Amino acid sequence: MRLRPSRPLRTLLTTVTAGLAAAGCLTAAGPANANSAVTKACSPTVSLDRFSDVLDKTTYDGTFVGNLSALAVDRNGDLAALSDRSSLFTLDRRTLSPTSVVPLADETGAALDSEGLVVDRDGTRLVSSETEPSVRRYSRDGRILDRLPVPDALKVAPVGRATANQTFEGLTLLPGGRTLLASMEYAISGDSTGIARWQTWERRGSHFVLGAQYAYRTDSGLGVPEVAATPDGRLLVLERGFTAGVGNTVRLYLADPRHATDTSGVENLTGQSGVRLVRKTLLADIVNCPSLGATAKQPQPNPLLDNIEGMVVTGRTHGALRVLLVSDDNQNAAQTTRFYFLRVRTP
Repeated sequence: MRLRPSRPLRTLLTTVTAGLAAAGCLTAAGPANANSAVTKACSPTVSLDRFSDVLDKTTYDGTFVGNLSALAVDRNGDLAALSDRSSLFTLDRRTLSPTSVVPLADETGAALDSEGLVVDRDGTRLVSSETEPSVRRYSRDGRILDRLPVPDALKVAPVGRATANQTFEGLTLLPGGRTLLASMEYAISGDSTGIARWQTWERRGSHFVLGAQYAYRTDSGLGVPEVAATPDGRLLVLERGFTAGVGNTVRLYLADPRHATDTSGVENLTGQSGVRLVRKTLLADIVNCPSLGATAKQPQPNPLLDNIEGMVVTGRTHGALRVLLVSDDNQNAAQTTRFYFLRVRTP
């Protein structure tokens, strides 16, 4: 989502373990950027190794490198980076330099508001768009191969109960590679404010079919721009908001949906008893991270902050997960495309 005015689950380990092994070369010793790779605490469980603005306001092959809304680790360890303006970049794992770009479109050739990204085990790309919303499977060269079913209630009004630009923001494949999960950014009509539904799909042969649905409560005024599976079947969750004249709020949570109620048959989520929400634990409020010399182009409570929207687990270091975040600059002069290299210990 562009923030304005500036913008029963399985716990198998196969797929995530393979992905982390492939990503072993993507470390905090990435591109140098006027700050050192010294680990600094954001909280007792999260530290910021460094940040990089190396791609801010750059172009590649005639395409603006920005508006980045999602990250994924490709099978060779490089990064796939998704722009919400229908471009899918490949970034070098060490330098973050773009090495290719592929345009994406819907079945009619129209642009997507592309927000979530998964690289599947066969190398195809699963991409969510919050326009309808939708989840499509693309080949590496951008051809549509499949389109997943979406419950009517999660579709944008008047077809469904969702609000435009507030639908499928996060997308992740759970350990084992059989369950795909998409997070709605905000509540749908009829649900209590702050209750975001998460939809899953189960792999059946070469296709995905609708699975369970879960409910997650965000902090007041915040939405969910991204989720990322951890090797043990839990989820890292970004919550984000923006206040004009103040700046961004970005918090990192650890969530566990494994004992949550399947809400796919619950028409309205309004605090009724018997519905167990996804449990969450705060890992860090990013405002408490060291700025490490970062500067902001607009008011921010910490100059390090921007419109953080993408997240991927890239590996492990000494028992901690290496997590990479990226901000969506909305192609706006007052915002920055920034990468954040975190180390996260999950309780």
